[in-house]
Amino acid sequence: MMQPKPKNARRWLATAAMAGVASYIVIDVVLQFLPPHYSVLHDAESNLAVGPFGWIMNLNFLGRGVTTLCAIAAINRVGHASGLRRGGVFLLAVGGVCSAILAFFPTDVVPGSGLVAVTTAGTVHLFVAGLGFLAALAGILLLTGWMRTVRELQGTYRAALTLAVITALGLVLLGLSAILGSAFLGLAERVCLLGVLGWVLVVSNAIRRFSRRSALIPPVGMANSEHVPPTA
Repeated sequence: MMQPKPKNARRWLATAAMAGVASYIVIDVVLQFLPPHYSVLHDAESNLAVGPFGWIMNLNFLGRGVTTLCAIAAINRVGHASGLRRGGVFLLAVGGVCSAILAFFPTDVVPGSGLVAVTTAGTVHLFVAGLGFLAALAGILLLTGWMRTVRELQGTYRAALTLAVITALGLVLLGLSAILGSAFLGLAERVCLLGVLGWVLVVSNAIRRFSRRSALIPPVGMANSEHVPPTA
């Protein structure tokens, strides 16, 4: 049985990560229209996992974890290994694992109270969600710095840096909303998610594009092999 070529594996992993981001967003949007009707601006995204269709959001949390791992596997097949890449990949993986854990610990929905934990599951949910966002941000920042030294990803550096800044801004707003009880808690969380998912999408797309181009380039020596006259 033939094994997939490294370049093909990298391309498919990047494509899987992009598909995961797209499906996560679509499912999130669809759930907004299903009862109970939680507010995009005021309610945390985790509230979508509570209610008759909550199981769909729980699957989405698991899917976000798998998407993150696919992106990490693709990133590990690019450029050179370094402390920045190893640290960034580890922290991003922690963020992905935290997302998957959220599926097993439902949040506590207390109308008009923002982020409040009244049960053990709700407390675990808040802790894991906060850890996941912090780890994802730290991983993205380290990997964005690493990208400056990788020829294949340098063209995506500015976009990745912009999305890293958006993630940081969203996290700051999320923290302030949680502490001060802002009515725009849901918006702050979704800004943070926009940064994280957008970063994964942009970087995965860059990996997919150059992997596809390099797959079309024949190995050194093969391009001229057709012109070598056969020996007797």
